[in-house]
Amino acid sequence: MSDTLTVDVLDPQGKKAGTADLPAEVFDVQTNIPLIHQVVVAQLAAARQGTHDTKSRGEVRGGGRKPYKQKGTGRARQGSTRAPQFAGGGVVHGPTPRDYSQRTPKKMKAAALRGALSDRARAGRVHVVSGFAPGTAPSTKSAIAVLENLSGRKHVLVVVERSDEITWKSLRNVERVH
Repeated sequence: MSDTLTVDVLDPQGKKAGTADLPAEVFDVQTNIPLIHQVVVAQLAAARQGTHDTKSRGEVRGGGRKPYKQKGTGRARQGSTRAPQFAGGGVVHGPTPRDYSQRTPKKMKAAALRGALSDRARAGRVHVVSGFAPGTAPSTKSAIAVLENLSGRKHVLVVVERSDEITWKSLRNVERVH
């Protein structure tokens, strides 16, 4: 593995405007698919709301009195109308609120991200763009046009310099850009 990975710098029209060197320690590492899977599953689990809840027979309102006498009716003995076999009764072993999040170490997250970026770079799906928005005013329409020139993919990850506020404002409201 070399020290750098060279990719083309593209202008907003999609034409080559130069080259850029990407660090090999980020864009040229071995991809660990099980690690990426584990990190993605942890992120999806953390996004779950976890507020599901049901009432057990002890939590359902009512049902304190015995519905009918124990013996002599020919029916099965019952102690409460809120038992699970009754309509309006409690739920047996139903869901309770819980936190689904998993603790994933920072180094595992970083290694998974490096592996995913390296995989995309090897597949030729990492692009360096000289600029998204022409001029000094943010323009979502022109930024989307640039994205469609560069990549016909449905979802795109755009990494922007901290100082490039115009591009950030141009792309922040686009649903398919992450």
